[in-house]
Parts: sequence; structure tokens; C-alpha cells
Amino acid sequence: MEEIGTHAMRTTGSESGTRGGALVLEDGFRAEGLLFGSQEAAGGEVVFNTGMVGYPEALTDPSYHGQILVMTYPMIGNYGVPDLTHDQYGLPVGFESEKIQVTGLVVCEHSDFPSHFSSTRTLDQWLSEQNVSGLWGVDTRALTRRLRASGTAPGGIVLSEGKLPNGSDQAEMYSVSITEPMLSSHHGDAAPQVVLVDCGCKASIHRSLLAKGMNVVRVPHDHPFSEMEYDGLVLSNGPGDPTEWQETVLQTEMALKRDEPVLGICLGHQLIALAAGATTYKMKYGHRSQNQPCLESRGDPARCLLTSQNHGYAVEEASLPEDWEVWFSNVNDMTVEGIRHRSRPLEGVQFHPEASPGPLDAKWIFDGFAASVSELTAKRKGGARS
Repeated sequence: MEEIGTHAMRTTGSESGTRGGALVLEDGFRAEGLLFGSQEAAGGEVVFNTGMVGYPEALTDPSYHGQILVMTYPMIGNYGVPDLTHDQYGLPVGFESEKIQVTGLVVCEHSDFPSHFSSTRTLDQWLSEQNVSGLWGVDTRALTRRLRASGTAPGGIVLSEGKLPNGSDQAEMYSVSITEPMLSSHHGDAAPQVVLVDCGCKASIHRSLLAKGMNVVRVPHDHPFSEMEYDGLVLSNGPGDPTEWQETVLQTEMALKRDEPVLGICLGHQLIALAAGATTYKMKYGHRSQNQPCLESRGDPARCLLTSQNHGYAVEEASLPEDWEVWFSNVNDMTVEGIRHRSRPLEGVQFHPEASPGPLDAKWIFDGFAASVSELTAKRKGGARS
């Protein structure tokens, strides 16, 4: 059984996390460390994120639901955790959902003495409050090399010689979606209305649409949204295998036959591809970071964006129908990062244009979608006048 020992360096000033534990993968690999947070056993798919900052946003991103997150940057928690507050739209500020979504967190070091004006608690305290286990003292870069070589794998945080716990099931995956439609109307009755399909939607996607002057109806993933009246449709991010979201794919297939613009983000991009007739596949270890370079396939000039990403599946380029094209490609591995219809306002991006965390290079994706929605609503009003 391959094993990584406890990392020798302690967090400066830290006195928490003195109880031994380990991260164990399904194949028997073991990484020893010290427990913090709730200090309970936890199971899930073990994935890694190479971002240097943004742990409050990452840990509350529903796309991580049911996963154990390994942070490769050596110190996590150094700017603490703020209180949960909400903006003028009623959306959480500084977090992407109302709670931590991961089942466990693995870091090299964590800070018990954070320094930031907004901090009200430590990472350790936040994990404890939300009953989420953490493991620190692990050589996370060696662990990441292991995951890069063998691929993401089921695993668990265990206590001493404890057994590997079970991960999340499919029913838990769907729990990230809201259960009833929710209207966010902040711009008056004359503003365009967009339907946002919630498959585990980040708060920043919802906020970005509202910021563009559109009213938003947020609906559950299994809602019959293709039968609704709307001026635009957005499919959100979310966890798991896109082929398991069959009801959403069927609804999307019907929505693509309509005239309204459609935008998919992350999982939503994959769902659009499936609805259009393409296929998806599981990546070896996925893209989870804030520095993924994506090149626009055509443009004058073609743009290269640094993007925030969190996904373990991708669209198979060769499977795209003739009336669809690759919009963006990943410069590192040439995987598909965006698709669009050749003649209609239907498009999807694998990366996160809302960032949070990450660079804001792709914010203009929302501008383009809003422009398409405005163009459609203007045509409809013109037709009504005539």
C-alpha cells in the first residue's frame, strides 16, 4: 500500500488539529495527516484545485457537492471566513451558496490566525460549524501528482485505522437544485425575463444576470422550463455526470428548437451539447483552478482568456453536429471549452464567466447573451406594434 506521511511543517501559531487521521483512496493509497473541522469520517470523489485563493467560494460551489477537495496551494485559511450576508438581490455575498458543499477538505497547512477586515472566524471554526471534516499536514502537491497520474478516485477521510466511508449517491447530487421556482424581479415589468435552470447554480451566475438588467426566474432542474414564456434561457453549473441529468437534457432539447437565446455554463454547457446530439466523457482529473487558458476558435482578433473552472467531464469535439462549432479550446490540452450554433444564438462555455473566484476575463459572455436577449425582445415589440 503506497503511503504519504504527515507533512512536518505546522501552521504558524496553530494549536488546532492534533488528532490523527488519513486520506485513503479506493485503491489503498493512504496520506497521513491531522484532523480539523468536524473531525468525522467523510467519503466522496477526491479531486484537486490549484487555485491560490478563493476557498470560501470554492467550498460553497455546488459543483463540488459530494467531493473531497484537495487544495494544492500550501496555506489555506489565511484570510479567514466572513459572516454570511446577502446583497440587494437576496444572494449570498462572498459565498456561492448558503452552505459548504464539499464532504471534506485536505490541505497542507491551515491558519488559526487569519488576517482580513471581513474575517469573523477561522477556516477550522467554519468547517466545525457546518459539520465538514478537514485534514491538514498532508503533502498536497505529492498527493496531486498521484491524482494526476492515476486520475480522480473515490476516497475518504478516516480516523486512524477507520474504514473507507461511502460517498454521496445520485439523490444527494440532485439536492443542490432548488425545489420550487423563484422569481427575482428587480427591473420592472418591461425588462427581459430569463429562465435560469438550477442544477446547482452558483450565486454569482444569478447575480451576473440580474446585473445585466434582466429579471430572472430560477427553476428546479426537473421543471418543465421548455413550456414557459421567457426571453432567454440559462443552464447553470452543477455536480456529477451530465448524462445522469436526463430530464434536464430532454427539456433542453425542446428549448433548443425555440427562438430564444440559450446560454449554458459548465454543466449547462455539457447539457446543451447532449441535447444537440453530441456526447460527453469523464476526464482523467478534470480542470479545477483559476488559471486555465482558453483560446477563442475564431474572432477578429481571436481572444485568449484566463478562466476559472471546476469540472470533471468534457464535450467530445468529434461528436458535435454539423450546425454546431467549437467556440473555445483549452490551450493546455485542447479540450472543448465552448460551443455555439453556427447561425442561432445558442452557446455554452465550460469555464465560469462569472469567476468567483478567478479572473474576470470572460465577463463579456454575459454581455453577449444580454445583447441577444435584447435583440429578440426588440423584434417582438416591433412585431407587436406593426
